[in-house]
Amino acid sequence: MRHEARDPSMTVVAPLETDAYAEVLPLVAAYQRFYDVDPDDARNERYFRGFLAPSDLGMLLGARVDRALVGYACLHWRSDTVAARDVVCLHDLYVNEEARGRGAGRALLEAAAAIARDRGAEALVWSTAPDNAVAQRLYDRTGATRSTWIEYDLPVAH
Repeated sequence: MRHEARDPSMTVVAPLETDAYAEVLPLVAAYQRFYDVDPDDARNERYFRGFLAPSDLGMLLGARVDRALVGYACLHWRSDTVAARDVVCLHDLYVNEEARGRGAGRALLEAAAAIARDRGAEALVWSTAPDNAVAQRLYDRTGATRSTWIEYDLPVAH
């Protein structure tokens, strides 16, 4: 699945494959730093490789402007057992600062929604930090409704 515009300076979104993998890792690290997580490059390299197309786990989408990778989204294939439905979870969406406000984030969201439709999922779902007002402005313009759920994180690692 590729979403292209006729103007080459417009955003092109496509699943990331092995040949583009090294390009996305700095964006993953920047996203983690945005959320005050210290990136572990070796761990990221191992973990996110599992999302390269094709994958049973999900998908990494890349957004390019003038062939440069400016953003990415990580999708997870998931079940919503409360509503007994399949959904696609947009777990990460990041656009580098220089490219923000130019349509890459919206293009990634539109491509993620198209992929969810193509997979037969009933919804594209995502969450963001309560203080991430910039992302919320984009998300509020999509027609999505805010959830009332509160997310918890229980560490279980040894």
